[in-house]
Amino acid sequence: MSGNHHAKQQLSLAGLVVALGIIYGDIGTSPLYVFKAIIHGKEISELLILGGLSCIFWTLTLQTSVKYVSIVLNADNNGEGGIFALFALVRRRKPFLIVPAIIGGCALLADGMITPPISVSSAIEGLTIRYPDLPTIPIVIAIITGIFLMQRMGTSIVGKMFGPVMIIWFGMLGVLGVMGLGANTGIFRALNPMYAYELLTVYPNGFWLLGAVFLCTTGAEALYSDMGHCGKQNIQVSWIFVKSALLLNYFGQGAYLLNHIGSPMPDVNPFYAIMPEWFLLIGVIIATMATIIASQAMITGSYTLVSEAIRLNVWPKVKIKFPSELKGQIYVPSVNWILWVGCIAIVLYFKESSAMEAAYGLAIVITMLMTTILLVNFLERRKTPSILLVLLLLVYLTIEGAFLVANIVKIPAGGWMTLLVSMSFMFVMWVWYKGRKIKNRLTEFVNLREYLPKLHQLSIDESLSKYATHLVYLTSADHLYEIENKVMYSIFQKRPKRADVYWLVHIHVDDQPYTMEYKVDHIVANDVVRVEFRLGFRVEQKINFYFRKVVEELVKNGEIDVTSRYTSLRDQKVTGDFRFVVLKRHLSNENDLMGIERFIMQAYFAIDSLSLSEEKAFGLDTSSVTIEKVPLVVSPMRDFKLKRVYDKGFLYEPTPEVISDDGLCS
Repeated sequence: MSGNHHAKQQLSLAGLVVALGIIYGDIGTSPLYVFKAIIHGKEISELLILGGLSCIFWTLTLQTSVKYVSIVLNADNNGEGGIFALFALVRRRKPFLIVPAIIGGCALLADGMITPPISVSSAIEGLTIRYPDLPTIPIVIAIITGIFLMQRMGTSIVGKMFGPVMIIWFGMLGVLGVMGLGANTGIFRALNPMYAYELLTVYPNGFWLLGAVFLCTTGAEALYSDMGHCGKQNIQVSWIFVKSALLLNYFGQGAYLLNHIGSPMPDVNPFYAIMPEWFLLIGVIIATMATIIASQAMITGSYTLVSEAIRLNVWPKVKIKFPSELKGQIYVPSVNWILWVGCIAIVLYFKESSAMEAAYGLAIVITMLMTTILLVNFLERRKTPSILLVLLLLVYLTIEGAFLVANIVKIPAGGWMTLLVSMSFMFVMWVWYKGRKIKNRLTEFVNLREYLPKLHQLSIDESLSKYATHLVYLTSADHLYEIENKVMYSIFQKRPKRADVYWLVHIHVDDQPYTMEYKVDHIVANDVVRVEFRLGFRVEQKINFYFRKVVEELVKNGEIDVTSRYTSLRDQKVTGDFRFVVLKRHLSNENDLMGIERFIMQAYFAIDSLSLSEEKAFGLDTSSVTIEKVPLVVSPMRDFKLKRVYDKGFLYEPTPEVISDDGLCS
């Protein structure tokens, strides 16, 4: 079980098709609603269209092409991307960077809740052009529910269809865009950044339009998160095709709108307006399929995010399933249903996509800012020249800061929903992270060397019945000769546990994603053995399974004898029994925690009671697990004076007149 690092995915035709299917769903469906959001409720003017288009072009270029595709994708952790993978690269030097990582991760989860409603609604609303009275909400809810029900099967089968569907989608975007361009070739003036500058400074309230413009780059963060599925080069090469298709479509929509200067277009979606009448239904079907894929990419990204957060100890342990053999394929039931409830609530509350635009964007701009902070710290570690770091920071804090300000005005209109969802997730992560920190701070470690003679004595003490042949404890001690006080308390005092061999198992989560290594220390030959697993933050912690493999290898090498020590069974070479003891802590009544820490620990234990138990999280065989409750004694008892007295003055001395002459009470 040595380092089993996954090979980085190389550039290939298959890789390019997969990248199109998995990576670009979110950013690829933005032409459905970006221009519609820019012109919403406004009279069409040349500056509005050319300025809006110029903003879209430069946002896609600076945010997506330069920042994400050229710079951020190089900040990979053994081929894996995403905000937590980036944090894992810098956490050793600067653990405080957990703060931007948590904020960014939670905002991305909130985005996973809003992408399916806005994209699917935008696609289905195309049908109202042909059928004005069609109720779209039930259709949208049915499609979204279908997407979430599909998750448990794993997406490998559907994934194979994703690539071809997205090739058709981007092809359609490009062709429709070229057809639209014929309407007004003057649209290419929008390439001049002066139009963008004028829109933001001259156009009435133009700056606030950045909130709508920003929607064109919302999928850039997902593109980084899903990097592990298809590899950096495949993303960088396929982006050329994707960006060309997107820009052609935006310019086609712009050309169509330039021909309608002076007319207000309250309910027109220029995306559908540039389609020929006969193509509309086909266009809606393809758009719906593309939005299903966009939703899928965000949901998959959310699972990956949560599974990394669990390994990095910022999210409670929850059940994670692996529905197929495909690399990176996971399914997290609890996250699936939380997202589903959120999506349905958003559809029912906002009703149509134009109302959802306000809630969309705010979450992603927060994530992008956090990624910028982590990225600069990562590049600093890589010895990047300071002048470049300062330049990068200035450029992107300015751009993303402007987008953030423009998105903040959307809070009353719907941005509050995003903030509420993000902050709920942040609360859980913060409580879990701080709670673990407090718990670790209060864990007392003792020197194992002092207990070795006692352990030996206990294991040969025949006056005690044997608890198990092999007794296994999970320990959080990082050092070889350190052990939690609680473990020794459990062995010697809780109920003396006599065993032939005591095993101590420690799990170290590695900053590399796919490390799978172990190390064995025979502290006392055939008596006390410590096994340390080094597992990457993307590796499933099947401890039962790994531990059995380790024992098998130790037996094969003749390092340990696991034959039962009972005379009758030893002759028949029967393997001894293994028993795991899991110590479950609870907040003891005599704790001395004050104020905020007390609140954190109460919230921590409340969340803990809802999360997956340790034995299930580590995949232990429940028939051979003992769970013991131990108090988390937070501080030793305060010194107080309790005075012992002897007889006199302690017992109640009756007054003489109560006693009669014969000595009986009257």
